[in-house]
Amino acid sequence: MKKGSGPGSIDEYILACPAPVQKRLQTIRRLVRRLAPDATEKISYQMPTFYLNGNLVYFAAHANHIGFYPGTSAMAQFKLQLAPYQKGKGTLRFPMDEPLPVQLIEGIVKVRVAQNRAKKPRKPLLSSRLHRPTSRKL
Repeated sequence: MKKGSGPGSIDEYILACPAPVQKRLQTIRRLVRRLAPDATEKISYQMPTFYLNGNLVYFAAHANHIGFYPGTSAMAQFKLQLAPYQKGKGTLRFPMDEPLPVQLIEGIVKVRVAQNRAKKPRKPLLSSRLHRPTSRKL
């Protein structure tokens, strides 16, 4: 990857990380894929992102932790369990020197999947502009 250019896929993102970090990222990726098999993967804000009727979760590797970003809507149900990991609004930090809290991540992802499936599917931004009938006479 060139300096200044970001990864084009989650595969590229993970491969750019050291091997021990790759394992942790792959664990999160497999878990989200299992719980949201119809979600699509993308890179957003230079981070791996799962999308299902809107952004589902983001995650990212940092020097001393894995950042996990589910947004605030799912976090309220897990307030006590999140206390050691919560470092900001909608932000969780899982230290590299501790095991990943897989059950906690699973619970959060399940809540996010339910929330996003309840949303109305988003329409592509430009679709209404691209297919407007013209009123001009021929």
